[in-house]
Amino acid sequence: MAVGIGFGKVILFGEHFVVHGIPGIVAGINDRTIATVENSKKFELIDNRPETPGYKAEKLEQQRESMKLIFQKMGIDAESKPVKIVLWGNLLAATGVGASAASCAAIARALAGHFGQDSRDERINEIAFEGEKAYHGNPSGIDNTAATYGGLLWFIRGTPNRVERIACKKPIDIVMGNTGITGDTKKAVEAVKERKENNPERFEKIFEEAKEIAFKARKAIEEGNIEEIGKLANKNQGLLREIGVSSGELEELIGIALEQGAIGAKLTGGGMGGYMIAVTPGKELQEKVAKSMQEKGYQTIKTSVG
Repeated sequence: MAVGIGFGKVILFGEHFVVHGIPGIVAGINDRTIATVENSKKFELIDNRPETPGYKAEKLEQQRESMKLIFQKMGIDAESKPVKIVLWGNLLAATGVGASAASCAAIARALAGHFGQDSRDERINEIAFEGEKAYHGNPSGIDNTAATYGGLLWFIRGTPNRVERIACKKPIDIVMGNTGITGDTKKAVEAVKERKENNPERFEKIFEEAKEIAFKARKAIEEGNIEEIGKLANKNQGLLREIGVSSGELEELIGIALEQGAIGAKLTGGGMGGYMIAVTPGKELQEKVAKSMQEKGYQTIKTSVG
């Protein structure tokens, strides 16, 4: 039996903008998806991941298409060489935490191990990117890169993508709040593209500001300036509102976090549901913010990045 893992992720800065070549900052988190592969009489994919209710059913067709793309990229004929793939782990299958990318990376690693193929990170990342096309349509590559490599990364989409590890002077304590709503990242990305094409001058200014925020955020992270990171997160959220990818539930969670003392809060990932993050320096504040979200019925993750 071959085993593969894929890390969950949190985009600290640049979601949606990164699709258009603006720098993004992403971090792998400890929660992960695990895939096992073994020989079988017929192809099977058993998904035992914990989930936001309805997520796996809603993503089922995309998951099937993703498997086809992964098999094609790896040159595997699932009919003549059938396998059973089982997905599990502690990463919640939900929008905003890189669940699809983590599963793609985990499956790619396990298949590479099972069939004796190249399992270096570079190759796994290529395969995971291919699988992500089913979920995102036009993926930037940031999710699968975080799922494959983990750590804190600076990412710029290009040919090739530019990926650099960021040296973080001090860990950043965050709370991730789950709206419980499954967002459609593919539709959100397409909607932003359409709005940008219909209003190019306005969106050019927004995208230029997003670029400035990304560079300032990298500097703040490298210097350990947590207060500045929080302020920039709030500014980033303002831009995400402007391009139309926030939601009422995300705004409620952001409001709870800021009311309880978080120094910054924003959505993370595709938006229109899924997760948000709050910058909460210190375990006491982190616990306070998480508890307030939980009292309102929301699931949370308390973690540190960097």
